[in-house]
Order: sequence, then C-alpha cells, then structure tokens
Amino acid sequence: MIKGLGVVFGQFWAKARDRNVRVLVYLAIGFLAMVTVYTVLFHVIMEREGQSFSWVSAIYWTLVTMTTLGFGDIVFESDLGRAYSLVVLLSGSTFLLAVLPFVFVQFVFLPWMDARQERRSPRSVPASMTGHVVLTEHGPVEQALIKRAEQAGLPYVLIVDDPLEAAQLHDQGIKVMVGEFDDASTYERARVSAATLVVATRNDRANTNIAFTVRERVSAIDRDDPDAWPPDRKPAFIVATANSPAAVDILELAGADVVVQLGEILGAAMAARTLGPDGRSHVIGAFAGLKIAEASVAGTPLVGRTLQEAQLRARLGVGLIGVWNRGRFEIATGQTTLHESSVIILAATPEQLAAYDREYAFESDAGHPMMVIGGGRVGRAVGRAFEAEGLAYSIIEQLEERVRPGPRYVIGDAADRAILEEAGIDDAGAVVITTHDDDVNVYLTLYCRRLRPDIRIVSRARLDRNVPTLYRAGADAVLSYAATCSAAIWNQFRGNETLLIADGLNIFRTPMPPGLVGTTLADAHIYSKTGCNVVAVEHDGRIQGNPDAHSPLPSGGELVMIGDEGSEATFTRRFPGGVSRRRQGL
Repeated sequence: MIKGLGVVFGQFWAKARDRNVRVLVYLAIGFLAMVTVYTVLFHVIMEREGQSFSWVSAIYWTLVTMTTLGFGDIVFESDLGRAYSLVVLLSGSTFLLAVLPFVFVQFVFLPWMDARQERRSPRSVPASMTGHVVLTEHGPVEQALIKRAEQAGLPYVLIVDDPLEAAQLHDQGIKVMVGEFDDASTYERARVSAATLVVATRNDRANTNIAFTVRERVSAIDRDDPDAWPPDRKPAFIVATANSPAAVDILELAGADVVVQLGEILGAAMAARTLGPDGRSHVIGAFAGLKIAEASVAGTPLVGRTLQEAQLRARLGVGLIGVWNRGRFEIATGQTTLHESSVIILAATPEQLAAYDREYAFESDAGHPMMVIGGGRVGRAVGRAFEAEGLAYSIIEQLEERVRPGPRYVIGDAADRAILEEAGIDDAGAVVITTHDDDVNVYLTLYCRRLRPDIRIVSRARLDRNVPTLYRAGADAVLSYAATCSAAIWNQFRGNETLLIADGLNIFRTPMPPGLVGTTLADAHIYSKTGCNVVAVEHDGRIQGNPDAHSPLPSGGELVMIGDEGSEATFTRRFPGGVSRRRQGL
C-alpha cells in the first residue's frame, strides 16, 4: 500500500515538476523580491517615526501583514506608516491568493488527478484472454475493426502509448492497454502469443517496428517451446498497412503476413463504382466462387421494367442481390422497378456475366474522359484503374508537389468553375471526388451535381456519419474510407468471409444454422425476419447461385448472404449456431 502510494506520488511529482517549475521559480523570485523591498521600507519609515526594530522583526511584520494575520504587536503611528501598511496588506494578500491556489492546483491536485486517471487504464490483458485481436492505433478504420470483432464475438485490445488518452478511451467503453509500441514487453503483456490477429496501422516506420517486434516475440516462443501451438491454433496473423509502395517489401521482411495499401484499395474500389455507363457489368469483387458485379441499366431495355418482368435469373442465370438508386439500396424482389438511375448488383459466374453483357451492353458515345478531384494516393489509384481500362482522365490538384508524370493535371481549386471547365467537366463521363475532407467532398458533390445533373459522381467519405449527407448532396455512390479499408484488413484475416458492397452493406458467409437445415427458403422467411437475403448456397464444394426457394437447405452447407451490420447481428440472434466457425477466429 505504502509502496503504491509512493509510486503514484513520484509519478505526479515528476510530471508537475516538468510542467510548472519555471512558473514556480518566477513566482518565488517575485515573492522574495516583495518581502525584501517591504522589509527595507519598513525600516526606513520606522526610523522616521523614531522606532527601531531588528531585521528579524521587520521580516516578521512584513509576512504577518502580507498574510492579513495582523497581530498588532508592531504598528505604525504616522499616517505614512498606516498607508504603507495598507499597501503591503493589499498587494501581499493579492499575490498570495494567486500563488497558493496555483501551487496547490498545479503541483498537487492536477498531478494527483492525472496519476489517478493513468492508473485506471490497464497495463496488461487478462491471463484468460485468447484468440483476441490486437490493434495499435485509434482512428476510423480501427473503430470499424472493433465493430467487426465485436460482431464476430472476438475479444480485442487497443494499445495506446499515452496513459491519459487511454483513460479517456477506457471511459468510452473501448478495451485499451497502456504500452509503448517499440517495447517487446508491451506485446508480452498484450499476450500476442495467444492472439489471433495483430493489426499495425500507424506510419510505415512504426508498422515495421511493430511487425518485427511481434514476429520476434512469436519466434522466441517457437524456439523456447516447439509445442507451443496446438493443432487448432496458429501464431497471430500480422496485417500491416503501407503508405509508400517501397515500404511493402520492408514490412514483409519485418514479419508482416500481409501488407495492404489502403489508398490503393479505396482508389480501385471507387474506380470500379465509376465504370459501367454502357450497360456492361463491372466486377467489384469475388466471393465464395461468385463474381459480384454492378451494371447500370441506363440506356438499356431494362428501364421501366420490374425484375419479375425482366426474368434475368430464368433467362441468363445471374443472381440479383439488390438495386441502388442514388444511394438507396433495395433488396431485389420481383416487384422491384428499375429506373434510369438504377444500378443492379449481380452475383454470377464469369460465363453468366458474359451472357448478361451480350444482351445488354451497348456502344456508348462514351469516349468521354473521366475527372478525378484530388491527386493524393487515392486519386492516383483511381487514375491507374482508369488507365487499365484504357480511359482518358484528368486530375484536379491544388498542390503542385503532388503532380506526377503521365496523367493530365489541372492545378487549382475544384470549387472554381473555371478549373472544373478546364478539367473537362462539360464532357466528362464521371467525376470521382477523393479528398480526405468530408466537408469539401459534400460541397464539391453538390456543386458538380448542379453543373452536370446527368454525370455519375462517386465520392469518398472519411467518417461514416457523412455518408448519408453525400448521397443527399447528389453522389451516385459513396465509399467510406473506414468501411472499405477495415473490410480489406478483415478479409485478409478471415479468408474473405465478407465483401463490402457499399458503406454498411456486406456480403458474408456463414455455416448453415441447425435451425434452417431441411427448411426451404420459402418457409424460412429469412429476409422478413432478419433483413438479410440469401445470395447462394454452398454444399460439398459446389456453389448454387439463385438457390431454389423450394429446395430443403442441406446440412453441413454454408449460406452466402447480403445484409448490413444490424441485419447480420439479427440473423445471428434469430438463427444461432451459424457463425460458430467465425467466432472461433479460424
């Protein structure tokens, strides 16, 4: 107990000393100067009155008067002396009223509160924690990963090097642990030897240090105990992010199992949402043996028809996941009507998509160039995706130092109409807005929509809460940096168990719940009960897209489904036992 109090006192005393010692020295010098001057003047005035006192008595009178004690044993008899006493009393009491609270608050109360806050944050994880996720940064991507971990039933811990920040996050209900990122003991206390995933999402140099330190720790366990990993457990999977392409090899050498470039991933995803104004299907991902594709119905015979009338499943074999209409997603039903602005989401084999394209793709006048706003990592990645499709494009960028050889750059503010016209907005087939400022993205989305009501706009959102605003501003598609990048990291770890279709909307797979075995989809009413829709059924290694609603669901199979986070959680509650493999973190 006494030792613990000593540690706390030592912590807050060191912190207080570093923070306020200079101000305290100035105050002490000022106080001593006042006492010295007042003592000298006391002697001078007393001698004029014919009284004589020692220097000790003079200091005693000065301090007694400054502190307003006023014992009355030494007094002036003249008006000058009494006036001087008032000056000493008022100035001294005012000074002490400032000094004493400052000393108490800055050197006692605040340091004590800081130390108390710091000690509330854990320095290690419980010894019983296993199969957990270790995060090394707190931001939008990590917050999305925390949600995914909680939804999958996996424990997690967030390592924070600042004790005060850790205390604040702890108060918010986030499971944190205080530790330095370059200290091997931090990862020992985080039990990386029992973890299932370590995510390094700081800068490239810090991520290299983290990956190397964690891998070194795991290697040490292998050397000390060759039987440390039972057959059903493996060492922690390390995922690291890289800002620079040159850092990828270094991070892999440091021990990262997978290195992801989040800017490249988001840029490629935004480009995929931009393509397709000519009726062709464009693959945006692959999942469980199926290609997931988007296709615009603008200019095709599908406009004005319902899905039941189109008979796409019966004629072409393509699975219909849902329909986007300017940011509003609707699960595909027979009564869903397709409009000029509709984009259908398909799940099919490459052969089925080819059949769809043969019927609905058309030669557009689209030799229109594309326009990218923002020349950062994401904007350049969008441009490279356009180059791969053989499309011309221009990039609007404010900072000349971001200009790279090859693409056509227009230097200036995209909020300036002259800059937009110079970049070709009047003839552009689509505009992709990639800045990292959501307020700017909302403004530019609204502006471009007013200038070109018919243009396709794909915008980036840094924070999830701004996604609906961007859709209302006129975006045809919005991709959240947090959702897209967290899905990329999670899929590397979980073997592509989820595929992000749009912000908050995922395709995921789950083992067949016991309660659904032998039941038909027509009788199960999964969509009405949970909000999830079945895309395909996998059994004995075969994927059956567009499963027959009247065929019994097989035991030991898997369901491929689409839904948002809330509907997936509802499915888990209504049909327990279907996510056991995911909950084990395998």
